[in-house]
Amino acid sequence: MAASEGSIDPTSPRQAAHLLEKHGLTPQKRLGQSFLCDRNTLDRIVRASDLHSDEPAFEIGAGLGALTLALADAAASVTAVEIDRHLAPILEEVTASRPNVSLVFDDFLRLDLVSLLDAAFGSRRGVVVANIPYYVTSPIVARLIEHKSRFRRITLLVQQEFARRMVASPGSDECGAMSLFVQYNARVTLVGVVPRTVFLPAPDVGSAIVTMEPLLPGAVPVRDEARMFHLIRAGFGQRRKTLLNALLRAPASFGLGFKMDSRPEVERLLELADLDGGRRGETLSLEEYARLSDGFERLEIERRAGEWPDREEGR
Repeated sequence: MAASEGSIDPTSPRQAAHLLEKHGLTPQKRLGQSFLCDRNTLDRIVRASDLHSDEPAFEIGAGLGALTLALADAAASVTAVEIDRHLAPILEEVTASRPNVSLVFDDFLRLDLVSLLDAAFGSRRGVVVANIPYYVTSPIVARLIEHKSRFRRITLLVQQEFARRMVASPGSDECGAMSLFVQYNARVTLVGVVPRTVFLPAPDVGSAIVTMEPLLPGAVPVRDEARMFHLIRAGFGQRRKTLLNALLRAPASFGLGFKMDSRPEVERLLELADLDGGRRGETLSLEEYARLSDGFERLEIERRAGEWPDREEGR
């Protein structure tokens, strides 16, 4: 919906700049503020969100309210979170004509998300849309995934490099532990890139729109998710080492239970998972890490049968 005559249109770079000047504000670099001011890009984000008119939407990083208004026109309700309380007068002014918008001024990473989602969604699942500050992308994505059962779809505007990592295939330069973490928890699609010029001020890097469709429980069957992610971290933690050596040298905090001299045990685990220990950890697929994780249970059965010395006895 276009802005009505006489109303404030934060999708206009000129009006966005005027809003900031009127309230004596400037974009805060420490908060990663780059305000989206482009109608075509907003339309792309809303289309990617696949919002239904009777659905609730949840926005992270309301900024000057350009995306908030677009969501309010497409959704039954919008709960918009903004960390910068200095923007409250602007957001309240911009959204004054949208009774279906609720503004929350708080840090998304610190707020009581369970209670807020209960209030925003009720018993339903909702749709998340976010123009994420690049310096906190990973923790925001991790927290969304932690609550993925509450979301039907998640649409994010993120740094282009991060978007490529989210969809990267095993063995590629962009693939990392975060790639497999995201891909286990959601079906990820890179919708398209967004030029720097549609932001005020223009960021130093390109951006991209990605969508995530949460997968419950996950993309592959695995008996112990936490253990699988410990193994993924170990595999990617020393990218230049073979999988065998990466597992042998995994930090104790990863919870794998190996000692530096437990090579026979690690070799047996790799054998049980039908994996070549000479491969690099970054080449393994989710399915292969799941096999490796599940192999622990068979290894434990052998250990209990007396085929392996107790860990406390050394080797």
